[in-house]
Amino acid sequence: MVQTLWNGAWIAALATGAVVIILIVWASIFHRKRRAKADLPPQVRYNLPIEMLYTLIPLVMVSVFFFFTARDSQTLTRVDGDAPVQVKVEAFQWSWRFTTTVNGKELQPVAGVPVHDFHEGPQLVLPTNTKVQFNLSSDDVIHSFWVPEFLFKRDVIPGIKPDDPGNQFQITTLGRTGVFAGRCAELCGVDHSRMLFSVKLVEPNEWNQYIASHQAGSAQ
Repeated sequence: MVQTLWNGAWIAALATGAVVIILIVWASIFHRKRRAKADLPPQVRYNLPIEMLYTLIPLVMVSVFFFFTARDSQTLTRVDGDAPVQVKVEAFQWSWRFTTTVNGKELQPVAGVPVHDFHEGPQLVLPTNTKVQFNLSSDDVIHSFWVPEFLFKRDVIPGIKPDDPGNQFQITTLGRTGVFAGRCAELCGVDHSRMLFSVKLVEPNEWNQYIASHQAGSAQ
């Protein structure tokens, strides 16, 4: 959905840019002053149809953008509350702590320290093609939880509880395995650039093994 909205915005922007360039070139060629003529070319001003045209067209374009953005935003920010996997994300200067709950059972938290490579940061393990709900919190400043591959980013606002809709979102994870980079996307202090983590997506069999070995109270 995000990709579709993005593609539509780019198509509209490129089409608008092409029309503007064509009009500029046309006006430059057909309305320039001729050397053989001393008089200025015909000047068009106070033309009500043209003025209405360049007023209404941008208004229609903005209205269309607003409609699709508002429609998709409602879907993207909806939290059903029925995700089988929930992740409590605690952001702090300058790293992350992830506590995963699977069907009501809490796994051992995963935390990290500032690093220079996302592979060295805390790793959040999740199953592929599964609905996951993220509950975000921060005890110091504003952070931003961002995994580019998920095509979604959400600011982590201090003072808002993790169960508040403003600090929640849900996604369905990708259908392929892999390790994906994550980072803080909000300038939050001197080590902001080192606030890195990774998300590892695994197949169901490996996910079940991970759950068994990382349940709270079990030895890793």
